[in-house]
Amino acid sequence: MARIPEIPDGALEERFVRSSGPGGQNVNKVETAVELRLDLNRLDLGEYMARRLMTLAGRRITQDGVLVIQAQRFRTQDRNRADARARLDELLAKAAEPPPPVRRATKPSYGSQLRRLEGKKLRSGVKKLRNTRPPAD
Repeated sequence: MARIPEIPDGALEERFVRSSGPGGQNVNKVETAVELRLDLNRLDLGEYMARRLMTLAGRRITQDGVLVIQAQRFRTQDRNRADARARLDELLAKAAEPPPPVRRATKPSYGSQLRRLEGKKLRSGVKKLRNTRPPAD
């Protein structure tokens, strides 16, 4: 498994904003949602990992190369911060996975082709036996 790069101090920025969703009266007063911003230009990503991260993150990456993760699932700032960090770690781990092996195209063997055709003949014979028309005299 490829290594996950260490995040330098200046590359990660957290902003707290007002959250939508559950929270009662608090939702209009307290900034519990977390917006985590990671500057990918400051990370030492390999070429493959950078491309894969771009694909996985999709629209969450800005044109400037900043990954934005928003977390507002929970009612407290601490839990949303932990959720954002966990999602960032998960995304980086998934991007670091090696690519799956490429499938090689193969031809069916001669024996398997014969077995397939034999099965088709048997099936055809079964269906012909279902024909209930009397023989023509």
